[in-house]
Amino acid sequence: HYSGLEEAVYRNIQACKELAQTTRTAYGPNGMNKMVINHLEKLFVTNDAATILRELEVQHPAAKMLVMASHMQEQEVGDGTNFVLVFAGVLLELAEDLLRMGLSVSEASYVIEGYEKACKKALEILPDLVCCSAKNLRDVEEVASLLHTSVMSKQYGNEQFLAKLIAQACVSILPDSGHFNVDNIRVCKIVGAGISASSVLHGMVFKKETEGDVTSVKDAKIAVYSCPFDGMITETKGTVLIKNAEELMNFSKGEENLMDLQVKAIADSGANVVVTGGKVADMALHYANKYNLMLVRLNSKWDLRRLCKTVSATALPRLTPPTLEEMGHCDSVYLSEVGDTQVVVFKHEKEDGAISTILIRGSTDNLMDDIERAVDDGVNTFKVLTRDKRLVPGGGATEIELAKQITSYGETCPGLDQYAIKKFAEAFEAIPRALAENSGVKANEVISKLYAVHQEGNKNVGFDIEAEAAAVKDMLEAGILDTYLGKSWGIKLATNAAVTVLRVDQIIMAKPAGGPKPPSGKKDWDEDQND
Repeated sequence: HYSGLEEAVYRNIQACKELAQTTRTAYGPNGMNKMVINHLEKLFVTNDAATILRELEVQHPAAKMLVMASHMQEQEVGDGTNFVLVFAGVLLELAEDLLRMGLSVSEASYVIEGYEKACKKALEILPDLVCCSAKNLRDVEEVASLLHTSVMSKQYGNEQFLAKLIAQACVSILPDSGHFNVDNIRVCKIVGAGISASSVLHGMVFKKETEGDVTSVKDAKIAVYSCPFDGMITETKGTVLIKNAEELMNFSKGEENLMDLQVKAIADSGANVVVTGGKVADMALHYANKYNLMLVRLNSKWDLRRLCKTVSATALPRLTPPTLEEMGHCDSVYLSEVGDTQVVVFKHEKEDGAISTILIRGSTDNLMDDIERAVDDGVNTFKVLTRDKRLVPGGGATEIELAKQITSYGETCPGLDQYAIKKFAEAFEAIPRALAENSGVKANEVISKLYAVHQEGNKNVGFDIEAEAAAVKDMLEAGILDTYLGKSWGIKLATNAAVTVLRVDQIIMAKPAGGPKPPSGKKDWDEDQND
C-alpha cells in the first residue's frame, strides 16, 4: 500500500518518464532503432513506437496507461504513437516540477485543471494552424507528396520511392464512396534484391506453388472452395466384403468415376482455376490435370476470404459445380518466380480492383518487417486523409506555435491553474527538442530560433532536419506536413493519459489469497484435500 506524494505520485511519474525516455530517442527520421527481443525470443529492429510497446511487457500500472494511450492512437490514426508517448512523458515531468515546488496532493487538482484547460485551448487553436488541404486524393503524385512525412520517420532515404508505391496502391482501390479500408492493401515480403525492386500489383500475391500441371491461365474463371478438394467421405462407417479381384477393381472404379464426374462438372461450368482451402487428394489432382484445371491451395481461411473479395467469387462449402454468379473472374492467374520464391499471382489489368498488393523486396527479414511498418503508416495516413483532408506543418512548427499561443493564454488566467497552463505550453517544446537532439543539433538554439521566427508571424516554420547546424525553414514549402486528425488525437490522448496518472494518490496492491501451495509433482493433491 503506497500513498502520498513521495510514494505514489512521484513513483508513477518516474515510471512513465522512463518509458517515454525509451522511445524518445526513436522519434523522427534521425531517430535511433531499438532492438527488442520479445517473450518468444523473436527479434525486432525498429524505431516504430507502436511495435516497441507491443513487444515490451510493461509491468508498472501507471506506465501501462501511457501504453494504452499510444495503442488508442495506433487504432484511431495509425501513426503518431511516439508523439503521444513523448508528449505525455514531458507533461508528467513538468507536473512533477510543480509538485516539488510545494503543491500538496490535494492541490494537484489545480495542475490537472490547468492541463485540461490548456488541452481544450490547444484544440481550439489547432484549426487556425492548418496550412493546406489535400485537393485530389485520386492524384498519385499529390498523394505521394502527402505521405512523405509519415514514411520518412521509419524509412529515411527511401521515402520518395515508398510513398509513390503506397500512393499507387491506395489510389487504385479507393472506392467512389470514399470509404477506404486499410485491409485492402496487402503486403507480400520476399527476401532478395533490394528495396528499389519492390513493386505494386493490382490483385493478390501468395507465396505458394500451384498443385497441378497448369501454371498460368489468361481470362481466369475461378471456383473457390472452402472444403478439401477430395472425394466425399460418408458419415457412417461400413464394412465391405470383397471376394475376388474383379470386385476390388469395380469398387475403386466407382470412387474414380464419382471423382471424374465431380471434376468434369466443375470444368464444364466454365471454371478454369480452382482454389481450395483444404488438402488436395491425389486422385482429384489427376482429374484436375486431365481437364486442364489450374489448382491453387490456400491454407489460411483469411486469405481465402480476401481472394473471394478480390475476384468477387463466393466460397462454396462442397464440391458442387459453381454457377456463373458464384464464380470469380480475374484477367490472369499465373505462377511466377520472384527471387527464388515461387508465387501465385491473381492479377487485374484494370486498376479498379478491390485489393492491391505491395510486393516488398529486401535483403533481410528484419529490414522487410520495418518497411512493412512504414507501408502500414503510409496507408493509415491515406485513410486519415480520406476522413479529414486538413494538414498542419510538421517539423515542430505546429508545436512551437501552440506553445507560443498557450503561454500568452496562460498569462491571462488567474489562480494556480496558470502555472500548469504554462507548463503545458512548455511541454510542446519537447517535440522539436527531440527532433533536434536525435539529429545531433543543439536543441536550445533550435527552439530559440523557432520562437524568434514565430514571433514575427511565420506560423509554418519548423526545424530543418537535413541542415548541418541549427537551421529552420518553411515546412509548407518543404512539403513536411502532418495530418490534422493525427495531431489533435495525439494531444487529446496524451493529456488524458497524463491527467489520469496525476489523479492517482494511492496504490493498493492485493496479495494473492493465502493457503498452502500444492507440492510439485503431486497430481492427486486436490483429491487428498477433499478427503
